[in-house]
Amino acid sequence: MTQTVLERLSPTNRVLKRAQYEAFAFSLYDGDVLVRNESHLKPAEHEYRVTVVDGIPTACECPAEERYEGPCKHRTAIAIRPKILDVATQMQLVADGGVRTENTPIVAEDDTDLQECDCQYLNDDFPCWECVKTGRRELPD
Repeated sequence: MTQTVLERLSPTNRVLKRAQYEAFAFSLYDGDVLVRNESHLKPAEHEYRVTVVDGIPTACECPAEERYEGPCKHRTAIAIRPKILDVATQMQLVADGGVRTENTPIVAEDDTDLQECDCQYLNDDFPCWECVKTGRRELPD
């Protein structure tokens, strides 16, 4: 029987709940994921790099990672969002000389990057938090 990423990480209930309800924003960074906690008054001070290895969020730069046993809420937040984890894994493959897949962000023909955000990876054309916050998209009725 194959374990899910979440089962492999085995976070505490407290960490799992926080990973579910806090407003996280995700960005790709050299094959890893930057996780920003938008729930804080100063989100820029609560942004941490999560290392992804073989499709598993294995390490985080946050203070809780060193202080407590088990995964932190940032690693868990990625584990419960398979689209984010899939995109990070696919970006690593492309960066390592792999083949582009349908979920890998593309570059426009004039070599300028297309406007990218997490919305393209969400179900039902639901906007990401960054697009709602910046006014680029509205929440559906």
